[in-house]
Amino acid sequence: MPGEISLSFDGLGDSTINITAAPSMMHPESCSFHVSQPLYPDNSSHFTSPEDSHGSPLVDALLALGSVTGITITHDRMNISITGDATWDDYIPRIGEIIRDVLVSGTDPISAAVADNQLPTEEVQARVQRILDDTINPAVAAHGGIVNLLEVANNTVYLEFAGGCQGCGMINVTLKYGVERAIRDELPQVGEILDTTDHASGRNPYYAPSAK
Repeated sequence: MPGEISLSFDGLGDSTINITAAPSMMHPESCSFHVSQPLYPDNSSHFTSPEDSHGSPLVDALLALGSVTGITITHDRMNISITGDATWDDYIPRIGEIIRDVLVSGTDPISAAVADNQLPTEEVQARVQRILDDTINPAVAAHGGIVNLLEVANNTVYLEFAGGCQGCGMINVTLKYGVERAIRDELPQVGEILDTTDHASGRNPYYAPSAK
């Protein structure tokens, strides 16, 4: 399913819930969703099981679909991975309805207990830096590259790929299946893991989150 899919639902009162779904061309098991209302305001977390959910209505409903293997929710964005024979043609409308149902219910989509159980920012920073120093950078150094940790904020990890990594055509594969996997193996509930490097222009600007 190439391109973006737009969905629109009636919200509370006169509001409208607009959802844009964009299946990944490079990673067909993944799809990103942007919602016109916050799902997890100013925070980020990753979920793979009901235990991670801590009773979060949105996460529990998505996992109940059966083929969902991972959910990352950040403010008004969500990335979902599925497995099996299901296609995004089947899942996008169902996920849209789940988002609508949770938002109009008036309950918080993500339980406060999720944030309560997140590791302190300083600990996440220290552990990510150790992963980069001990595992990632020795591997990419063979190609003249280095991965720098810029910041951890609101449970989101901001990385910069430099040296031989910058401009590499395989950088998306390296990030998703290498660096991200190594970080999630040790810190499974950390939120988004973002590559802030501008590979196309050969610059390394710091990533500035969009205005909330």
